[in-house]
Amino acid sequence: MTEIETAMEQAPGQGAEAGVAELAPITGMLSSRLIVLANLLKRGALLRYKRLAGLSSVEFGLVASLGRRPPMSVARLAEAVGMDKGQISRALAGLVARKIVAKEVNARDTREVLVSLTKAGLSAHDRIVEGALERQRDLLTGIDPAEVAGLLGAIDVLTGKAAAMLEAERQIENK
Repeated sequence: MTEIETAMEQAPGQGAEAGVAELAPITGMLSSRLIVLANLLKRGALLRYKRLAGLSSVEFGLVASLGRRPPMSVARLAEAVGMDKGQISRALAGLVARKIVAKEVNARDTREVLVSLTKAGLSAHDRIVEGALERQRDLLTGIDPAEVAGLLGAIDVLTGKAAAMLEAERQIENK
């Protein structure tokens, strides 16, 4: 067994002698552990952003994606957050009603609507960013900066590999 396989089979916080005998095989896998971590981080972040800015999870995604950028089309925003335009439109309607997002007709193409954050939206965005930075500091406290750099590098490599694996699955599906 390789060193990587051994590390993947170890239960979190336990030595090499304690494998995943107590865990279902898939729960000990790297992807499962990363999903658990991501879900915990997401749930905590959503609670914080609701408290700080009064935003639902979908609204948070829209405000974070709009950020301090120039106005963008609803289609581009939907692509950025990975949702369909119908879902986006419903959430945007609430944000427009609360004066967090402004809509305007694109002067270059009057069929297109552009959205951007209002002053209140920018304030909410800034609270989100401040909260995210605080959460990141809390998460990384006590971890050596070299380990953090190594982790981020590994995440980048794994993200690239996962994207290639997804594309391969799509190619198989489309045959």
